[in-house]
Amino acid sequence: MADREHDRPRGRNRQPRDFLGDRLVKKGIITEEQLQEALANQGFRRNERGLVGKILLELGYVDERDIAEVVAEQAGVAFMSLETDSPDPAAMATITPEDAKRYNALPMGFRDDRLLVAMKHPMDILALDDLRILTGFDIEPVVVVDNELEAAIRRYSHESVGVEQADEEEIDTSEDIDPAEEASERPAVQLANIILSQAVSAKASDVHIEMHEKYLRIRFRIDGVMHDVMQPPRRMHASLVSRIKVMSGMDIAERRIPQDGRMTLRIEGRTIDVRVASLPASFGERLTLRLLDRSARMITLPELGVVPDVLKQYESAVNLPYGFILVTGPTGSGKSTTLYASLATVDRTQKNVITVEDPVERRMEAISQIQINPKAGLTFASGLRSILRCDPDIIMVGEIRDTDTARIAIESALTGHLVFATLHTNDASGAVSRLTEMEVEPYLTASSLACVLAQRLARVLCPQCKEEYYMHREHAESIPDFPLGDDEQYIRLYRPKQGGCLRCASTGYSGRIGIFELLPVSEDIQRLTLERRSAGEIRRQAIEEGMVTLRQDGLQKVREGITSLEEVMRVVL
Repeated sequence: MADREHDRPRGRNRQPRDFLGDRLVKKGIITEEQLQEALANQGFRRNERGLVGKILLELGYVDERDIAEVVAEQAGVAFMSLETDSPDPAAMATITPEDAKRYNALPMGFRDDRLLVAMKHPMDILALDDLRILTGFDIEPVVVVDNELEAAIRRYSHESVGVEQADEEEIDTSEDIDPAEEASERPAVQLANIILSQAVSAKASDVHIEMHEKYLRIRFRIDGVMHDVMQPPRRMHASLVSRIKVMSGMDIAERRIPQDGRMTLRIEGRTIDVRVASLPASFGERLTLRLLDRSARMITLPELGVVPDVLKQYESAVNLPYGFILVTGPTGSGKSTTLYASLATVDRTQKNVITVEDPVERRMEAISQIQINPKAGLTFASGLRSILRCDPDIIMVGEIRDTDTARIAIESALTGHLVFATLHTNDASGAVSRLTEMEVEPYLTASSLACVLAQRLARVLCPQCKEEYYMHREHAESIPDFPLGDDEQYIRLYRPKQGGCLRCASTGYSGRIGIFELLPVSEDIQRLTLERRSAGEIRRQAIEEGMVTLRQDGLQKVREGITSLEEVMRVVL
């Protein structure tokens, strides 16, 4: 904004024009003497124009916000601060980074179908006309601080060019957008790049693109919780969906049936596998993108949050020569991560490890991983039968979905193989009765099952901004299984700060930790299984034998300040 001040006549007889310096004096930001000093300095630099604002900055009489607010007032437009008003990524995508630099302008958002654009020169009519043609929107200029605008344009350029498609033989790019359509599709390309870049930066596991009656909504799932991110104009929906479908090798002409696709991207030096699923909905197709960071380091069992005593018991089971190990929990509770961490502990050099998964979520060295393909007849059950003919020592079954898979997995464990598998049950004891309900003979389950590990994922309190508070003993005693000392009257706990901080993206949480319940199959548990006893009876017996329940493990992590009481109540029944 400093270079908007033009040369002005000096001396007593000034022309009655609306100069920046006059407005600064009138508002009381600077004095007349300070203005005269700046004008005197300007006299020594006659070959440059628009220096008064810059000189006042150099002299320390004003700051850039002061000048920006006065320029906005001069132009009759609104002033915005990028410290409090973040640019809408959907709006930014309406122009390219090159155009943003050329016009010193950055779209901020939408208002009544007009595009709000932060401009260094808000009264530049030619630039306003060009931007209206480029974006297809009527332009409403706003003013921001110069250095904030420059930083935002640099950041936008980085985000836009930071996404590139990796060379993968599985990706079909034959239907890519032809050059004649490139100009009309450019905003969609920019928006897709920004969405993917921001999702990776936010460590989102999923991206949801949803079309509603009056708006288009983009949401990220971060640490298991959905967050609204942006609401682009509805008219960008078709081009955005087509762009992502092209990138993931899907048929852009087919909108009536669900489709699946995948792509591999390089974002900021990281390799990201993206699974894309489309679904026809009432107001238009919705897309769900699952992001998997191939370059992320493998998480170990201790890092998952397994307490030492439970970890020791589980590692003993993992090191058995044969047996059946079940990991249970709802979708998104981290079961696959636990299985991969378990396989990472076994000797993959002297043992033959084969997995059958849907899909293969993480590639591991020194093991054979099979992706099921029901259309080709390769299911969990048929894949498991084929694996048994390949001399395996350790088998991992991604999910037990039917009786055949359950029976083959258990029989494999009985014939000298160590078998890992996942099952959808609420707790560890429920897995035993679930196998019986799936028509697996109880004597097979009792003979083969080594242990059941139930788990959940709870968000970790942000270490930067979590708040301390105290709970009275009476309140704590009303919470079942809450760990209390004999003489404790006030219990120190932690909770997320309202509004969070920059480190946790204003959520109050950063990352997740596992909550676990390990049920080792003892002789008494085997007896109850053979007698077809209920899950409740098996659970009571396991607790008598010292099993730490999901609730107890979660509440202990609350006492340690790792997570909040509300978070444990949310994820544990």
